[in-house]
Amino acid sequence: MFTVYSDPIKYTLDIGDDLLVMNNLIGREIKISYSGKIKCHCEELKNKVYRANFCYDCFFSKPEAGESIFNPEKSTAHLGIEDRDLEWEKKQQLQPHLVYLANSAGLKVGVTRQQQMLTRWADQGASFGIPFLEVPNRYLAGVAEVEMKNHIADKTPWQRMVKGEVPEVDLVHEKQRLQEFIPDDLKQYISQDNEVRSLKYPVEGYPEKVKSLNLSKAPDFKGTLMGIKGQYLLFKEGIVFNVRSHEGYITTLSV
Repeated sequence: MFTVYSDPIKYTLDIGDDLLVMNNLIGREIKISYSGKIKCHCEELKNKVYRANFCYDCFFSKPEAGESIFNPEKSTAHLGIEDRDLEWEKKQQLQPHLVYLANSAGLKVGVTRQQQMLTRWADQGASFGIPFLEVPNRYLAGVAEVEMKNHIADKTPWQRMVKGEVPEVDLVHEKQRLQEFIPDDLKQYISQDNEVRSLKYPVEGYPEKVKSLNLSKAPDFKGTLMGIKGQYLLFKEGIVFNVRSHEGYITTLSV
């Protein structure tokens, strides 16, 4: 789903030849049917994928699944060293990146391209976020994130996030506190932007207990959509559906 920063976040779903505004479906019954086929990034239809919605061959060959995608500190484009496609990697990695602090269901650290800040926070279901470091490339962002992971989490506890559990966190205070752990050569990149952005989601009600829907195991599902947070559809029945993890699945959505 694509996100637009608004109050609340606006979600649109790419359904091939058109975009569906998902906010308009909240409160309505939705049926999702999976065909058993998945379109990989190579555009071929597969019965299953290997990881991150890539088939086996693409996962080990496409630059979109390269080492620095999952581990920014392993980026080598700034050294002119190719991983899989140097020109693609330069375009992606040699641009301003942001190390940020966010509160999705507790304090966490993350990395994104600077221009994708709000989109990244919305994708993760963050309720609040603040810039931490503004660095010129992906490698430096990864180095800083690795250090921060020694002190705070780098993963979002999705079960708590989709239940709407957002503990109180003073992000400005945490930003100040964590600066002492930044390597000296990176302190020059500490962001002077101390504005805490808040994000609100189109949710009518949060489930008390959650169960994740996996279309590979349950190809037909019907439920009443109660809200959207992060990349999750929240259903009245306590079922949550991770749209991002089903990218490329050939499905039919009926309302």
